[in-house]
Amino acid sequence: MENQAAITAQYKAARLAGLLYLIAMATGFFAEFYVRFPSTLVVSGDAAKTASNIMANERLYRIGIANNLITFAIDVPLIWALYVLLRPVNRNLALLAVFFRLIETTIACVAIINYYVAMQFISDADHLKAFDSNQIQALSILHDTYALTFVVVAIFLGLGSAVFNYLLFKSRYIPRVLAAWGIFSSFLLLISQFAIVIFPEVEKTIIPACYGPIAIDEIALGFWLLIKGANIPKMES
Repeated sequence: MENQAAITAQYKAARLAGLLYLIAMATGFFAEFYVRFPSTLVVSGDAAKTASNIMANERLYRIGIANNLITFAIDVPLIWALYVLLRPVNRNLALLAVFFRLIETTIACVAIINYYVAMQFISDADHLKAFDSNQIQALSILHDTYALTFVVVAIFLGLGSAVFNYLLFKSRYIPRVLAAWGIFSSFLLLISQFAIVIFPEVEKTIIPACYGPIAIDEIALGFWLLIKGANIPKMES
């Protein structure tokens, strides 16, 4: 009876994880790739232009921050659902993956808070009167540190994702080819982030190459878990 209850919890956790993956991907993509990258809000290396763009497009910028907060709020129940699903495979490794992913989420939330504080000063005319032009540019430089912070976030994302996908591969709860792709894309993300730290000039070039594969993995995994669920072997009573 206890075994059946545990399996039922795994089935539910798998469906929940699939749904949360898809919601998090949608909000995360909007915040990072619509608000921050293709638009002209954040201009790398030009703090003054960034400050000017934020003041001119404050509402869009706030929507981007809200989407990021939603994304990382969703991360917490997503991590819990993956842990419930994969705990029977290897509890210690599942806990390790949870540890990595919670560090990722914590650092990301701190970065978003700093981002929001800088935006408050830059976008408020009364606050701006208290700063000279150099100080305003210094405030907008906080937005460049946001990008560096997310390199660290991506490293812990890659570590946690690699462990979770290894457990999925080992368990055969999903097709092994999908889990293997997840392991590959996680390590690719890790390698690329260290490359950005060492060679920052290559960031724009390798961002599509490093985030593309893991985005494909999380979208595919989300749909699979939501629609097909997890292939959990029935235990004999």
